[in-house]
Amino acid sequence: MSLLLGDTAPDFTADTTEGPIRFHDWIGDKWVVFFSHPADFTPVCTTELGFTAKLKDEFAKRNAKAIALSVDPLDQHKAWIKDIEETQGTAMNFPIIADVNKEVSTLYTMIHPKADPKVTVRAVYVIDPNKKIRATFTYPPSAGRNFTEVLRLIDSLQLTDGYKVATPVNWTDGDDVIVVPSLSDEDADKLFPKGYRKIKPYLRVTPQPNK
Repeated sequence: MSLLLGDTAPDFTADTTEGPIRFHDWIGDKWVVFFSHPADFTPVCTTELGFTAKLKDEFAKRNAKAIALSVDPLDQHKAWIKDIEETQGTAMNFPIIADVNKEVSTLYTMIHPKADPKVTVRAVYVIDPNKKIRATFTYPPSAGRNFTEVLRLIDSLQLTDGYKVATPVNWTDGDDVIVVPSLSDEDADKLFPKGYRKIKPYLRVTPQPNK
């Protein structure tokens, strides 16, 4: 059965390139981006892992960290890291899970038999510090992901957790946001001292409240 938004991310133990972990303990009080790769020594995955490593400071600003998974063994992961660092010009700084028995990838529905029964698809889970799944998306093995979008998604989740707003199409941090429709005008007047623009009764736009 697929995992749904709001579900608790299943706990597991696994070997990684940074040593053995229990997932919930490893999460700690951080936001986590947990993502899978079809295989080691593949070109698209090499670029994805390198780019994610370069985002370490951006993740840190958001109290977040990354962890990857493929079904290849640990020694192969470690050999592949050398290639990633050489070709992408960055040091690897997050763990890769060695899911040789496919236990974790099965638990997280990362194997899609009709796409390819032998490898994991490009699944992404965004998990909050309460171990809840807050967002998911899945790409086919052939298409690399946009990790700038992953950061944008975390920004939106963290903002909307703290304020009664939603983020509109193509929103990025600092742009105007939308007052949630469930909030009355009277309450919106109190909560948004910068004011808001009422385009329709259900569409009210206000400056990002934490800026």
